[in-house]
Amino acid sequence: MHPRNLFVAVLLGVALSAGIWIALSIDSEPERPLTATVLPSKTDVPAFQLVDDQGADIDESVFRGQWDLVFFGFTHCPDICPITLQVLASARSQLADEGQSPLPRIVLVSVDPERDTPESLARYVGSFGDDTLGITGDIEQIRQLTDGLGVFFEKRDAQGDSDYYVVDHSSVVLVIDPDGRFHALFSSPHDIENFVHDLPILLSS
Repeated sequence: MHPRNLFVAVLLGVALSAGIWIALSIDSEPERPLTATVLPSKTDVPAFQLVDDQGADIDESVFRGQWDLVFFGFTHCPDICPITLQVLASARSQLADEGQSPLPRIVLVSVDPERDTPESLARYVGSFGDDTLGITGDIEQIRQLTDGLGVFFEKRDAQGDSDYYVVDHSSVVLVIDPDGRFHALFSSPHDIENFVHDLPILLSS
Protein backbone atom coordinates (compact mmCIF):
# COMPACT_ATOMS: atom_id res chain seq x y z
CA MET A 1 0.00 0.00 0.00
CA HIS A 2 1.20 3.47 -0.85
CA PRO A 3 2.45 5.29 2.31
CA ARG A 4 -0.05 8.08 1.83
CA ASN A 5 -2.95 5.63 1.55
CA LEU A 6 -1.67 3.82 4.63
CA PHE A 7 -1.62 7.11 6.54
CA VAL A 8 -5.23 7.86 5.50
CA ALA A 9 -6.31 4.37 6.52
CA VAL A 10 -4.69 4.79 9.92
CA LEU A 11 -6.42 8.15 10.41
CA LEU A 12 -9.77 6.65 9.48
CA GLY A 13 -9.20 3.78 11.89
CA VAL A 14 -8.35 6.14 14.73
CA ALA A 15 -11.40 8.30 13.98
CA LEU A 16 -13.67 5.26 13.88
CA SER A 17 -12.27 3.97 17.17
CA ALA A 18 -12.73 7.39 18.78
CA GLY A 19 -16.31 7.57 17.53
CA ILE A 20 -17.12 4.15 18.94
CA TRP A 21 -15.53 5.06 22.29
CA ILE A 22 -17.52 8.30 22.52
CA ALA A 23 -20.75 6.51 21.64
CA LEU A 24 -20.12 3.83 24.24
CA SER A 25 -19.26 6.48 26.84
CA ILE A 26 -22.51 8.31 26.17
CA ASP A 27 -24.55 5.11 26.27
CA SER A 28 -22.93 3.96 29.49
CA GLU A 29 -23.40 7.25 31.35
CA PRO A 30 -25.97 6.65 34.11
CA GLU A 31 -29.35 8.28 33.71
CA ARG A 32 -29.93 11.21 36.01
CA PRO A 33 -33.11 12.39 37.76
CA LEU A 34 -34.94 15.18 35.98
CA THR A 35 -36.45 16.97 38.97
CA ALA A 36 -35.34 15.25 42.18
CA THR A 37 -32.48 16.81 44.11
CA VAL A 38 -30.04 14.16 45.32
CA LEU A 39 -28.19 15.14 48.48
CA PRO A 40 -24.40 15.09 48.02
CA SER A 41 -24.07 13.75 51.57
CA LYS A 42 -26.81 11.54 52.99
CA THR A 43 -28.14 12.55 56.41
CA ASP A 44 -29.47 10.19 59.09
CA VAL A 45 -33.06 10.78 60.11
CA PRO A 46 -32.87 12.41 63.58
CA ALA A 47 -33.91 10.49 66.66
CA PHE A 48 -37.56 10.81 67.74
CA GLN A 49 -40.27 9.08 69.76
CA LEU A 50 -43.72 9.16 68.13
CA VAL A 51 -46.62 6.80 67.33
CA ASP A 52 -47.82 5.26 64.08
CA ASP A 53 -51.38 5.12 62.75
CA GLN A 54 -52.00 1.94 64.76
CA GLY A 55 -51.03 3.64 68.02
CA ALA A 56 -47.73 1.76 68.33
CA ASP A 57 -44.65 3.53 69.65
CA ILE A 58 -42.05 4.14 66.93
CA ASP A 59 -38.70 5.82 66.57
CA GLU A 60 -36.31 6.64 63.72
CA SER A 61 -35.83 2.93 63.01
CA VAL A 62 -39.26 2.92 61.34
CA PHE A 63 -37.51 4.44 58.32
CA ARG A 64 -35.08 1.53 57.93
CA GLY A 65 -35.58 -1.48 55.71
CA GLN A 66 -37.46 0.12 52.81
CA TRP A 67 -37.53 3.23 50.63
CA ASP A 68 -39.94 5.89 51.91
CA LEU A 69 -41.57 8.93 50.33
CA VAL A 70 -42.19 11.22 53.29
CA PHE A 71 -44.58 14.15 53.26
CA PHE A 72 -45.33 16.45 56.20
CA GLY A 73 -48.95 17.57 56.30
CA PHE A 74 -52.26 17.06 58.11
CA THR A 75 -55.62 15.44 57.53
CA HIS A 76 -57.60 18.72 57.62
CA CYS A 77 -55.41 20.20 54.87
CA PRO A 78 -57.77 21.56 52.22
CA ASP A 79 -55.73 20.99 49.06
CA ILE A 80 -51.95 20.54 49.02
CA CYS A 81 -51.86 17.41 51.18
CA PRO A 82 -54.54 15.31 49.45
CA ILE A 83 -53.31 16.37 46.00
CA THR A 84 -49.69 15.51 46.81
CA LEU A 85 -50.57 12.16 48.37
CA GLN A 86 -52.74 11.29 45.38
CA VAL A 87 -49.87 12.14 43.03
CA LEU A 88 -47.58 9.84 45.01
CA ALA A 89 -50.18 7.05 45.05
CA SER A 90 -50.77 7.36 41.30
CA ALA A 91 -47.05 7.38 40.54
CA ARG A 92 -46.48 4.29 42.68
CA SER A 93 -49.40 2.50 41.01
CA GLN A 94 -47.99 3.29 37.57
CA LEU A 95 -44.55 2.07 38.61
CA ALA A 96 -46.10 -1.15 39.93
CA ASP A 97 -47.79 -1.68 36.56
CA GLU A 98 -44.41 -1.23 34.89
CA GLY A 99 -42.83 -3.87 37.12
CA GLN A 100 -40.74 -1.53 39.27
CA SER A 101 -39.22 -3.19 42.31
CA PRO A 102 -38.81 -2.14 45.03
CA LEU A 103 -41.73 0.22 45.42
CA PRO A 104 -41.53 3.02 48.00
CA ARG A 105 -43.82 3.33 50.98
CA ILE A 106 -45.81 6.56 51.31
CA VAL A 107 -45.51 8.21 54.73
CA LEU A 108 -47.51 11.13 56.08
CA VAL A 109 -46.06 12.77 59.18
CA SER A 110 -48.73 14.93 60.79
CA VAL A 111 -47.84 18.50 61.71
CA ASP A 112 -51.23 18.78 63.43
CA PRO A 113 -51.17 16.14 66.19
CA GLU A 114 -53.79 18.12 68.11
CA ARG A 115 -56.41 16.83 65.66
CA ASP A 116 -54.63 13.94 63.95
CA THR A 117 -55.10 10.89 66.16
CA PRO A 118 -53.73 7.50 65.07
CA GLU A 119 -57.28 6.44 64.15
CA SER A 120 -57.96 9.46 61.94
CA LEU A 121 -54.54 9.11 60.31
CA ALA A 122 -55.14 5.42 59.58
CA ARG A 123 -58.38 6.24 57.76
CA TYR A 124 -56.78 9.10 55.88
CA VAL A 125 -53.58 7.45 54.64
CA GLY A 126 -55.47 4.21 53.92
CA SER A 127 -57.44 6.04 51.24
CA PHE A 128 -54.24 6.40 49.22
CA GLY A 129 -53.64 2.70 48.80
CA ASP A 130 -51.68 -0.05 50.49
CA ASP A 131 -48.25 0.28 52.09
CA THR A 132 -48.88 3.71 53.58
CA LEU A 133 -47.93 4.92 57.04
CA GLY A 134 -49.21 7.74 59.21
CA ILE A 135 -47.12 9.21 62.03
CA THR A 136 -48.28 11.53 64.82
CA GLY A 137 -47.58 12.19 68.49
CA ASP A 138 -45.99 14.80 70.70
CA ILE A 139 -45.59 18.17 68.99
CA GLU A 140 -42.08 18.68 70.35
CA GLN A 141 -40.98 15.31 69.01
CA ILE A 142 -42.45 16.21 65.63
CA ARG A 143 -40.59 19.51 65.78
CA GLN A 144 -37.38 17.63 66.54
CA LEU A 145 -37.90 15.52 63.42
CA THR A 146 -38.78 18.44 61.14
CA ASP A 147 -35.95 20.64 62.40
CA GLY A 148 -33.47 17.85 61.77
CA LEU A 149 -34.70 17.48 58.19
CA GLY A 150 -35.12 21.17 57.41
CA VAL A 151 -38.92 21.01 57.10
CA PHE A 152 -41.01 24.05 58.05
CA PHE A 153 -44.45 24.10 59.68
CA GLU A 154 -46.39 26.61 61.76
CA LYS A 155 -49.93 26.61 63.13
CA ARG A 156 -51.98 29.58 61.98
CA ASP A 157 -54.43 31.05 64.50
CA ALA A 158 -58.15 30.53 63.93
CA GLN A 159 -60.03 33.47 62.43
CA GLY A 160 -62.92 35.16 64.22
CA ASP A 161 -65.17 32.93 66.33
CA SER A 162 -64.27 29.79 64.40
CA ASP A 163 -62.26 27.02 66.01
CA TYR A 164 -60.97 25.90 62.61
CA TYR A 165 -57.32 26.54 61.90
CA VAL A 166 -54.78 25.53 59.29
CA VAL A 167 -51.11 24.67 59.51
CA ASP A 168 -48.66 26.18 57.06
CA HIS A 169 -46.01 23.66 56.05
CA SER A 170 -43.37 22.79 53.50
CA SER A 171 -44.62 20.91 50.45
CA VAL A 172 -41.45 18.94 49.69
CA VAL A 173 -41.45 15.14 49.43
CA LEU A 174 -38.41 13.56 51.06
CA VAL A 175 -36.86 10.32 49.87
CA ILE A 176 -35.49 8.21 52.74
CA ASP A 177 -33.29 5.24 51.82
CA PRO A 178 -33.41 1.78 53.48
CA ASP A 179 -30.59 2.78 55.81
CA GLY A 180 -32.79 5.51 57.29
CA ARG A 181 -30.92 8.33 55.57
CA PHE A 182 -32.33 11.45 53.93
CA HIS A 183 -31.34 10.68 50.33
CA ALA A 184 -33.15 13.11 48.01
CA LEU A 185 -36.12 15.44 47.76
CA PHE A 186 -38.79 16.51 45.30
CA SER A 187 -39.85 20.16 45.38
CA SER A 188 -43.33 21.30 44.37
CA PRO A 189 -45.19 21.50 42.11
CA HIS A 190 -45.45 17.73 42.08
CA ASP A 191 -46.14 15.82 38.88
CA ILE A 192 -46.82 12.11 38.45
CA GLU A 193 -44.50 11.78 35.45
CA ASN A 194 -41.58 13.27 37.37
CA PHE A 195 -41.89 10.66 40.10
CA VAL A 196 -42.34 7.86 37.56
CA HIS A 197 -39.16 8.92 35.77
CA ASP A 198 -36.95 9.72 38.75
CA LEU A 199 -37.89 7.13 41.37
CA PRO A 200 -36.50 4.07 39.53
CA ILE A 201 -33.19 5.94 39.18
CA LEU A 202 -33.11 6.89 42.86
CA LEU A 203 -34.22 3.47 44.08
CA SER A 204 -31.51 1.72 42.08
CA SER A 205 -28.72 3.88 43.50
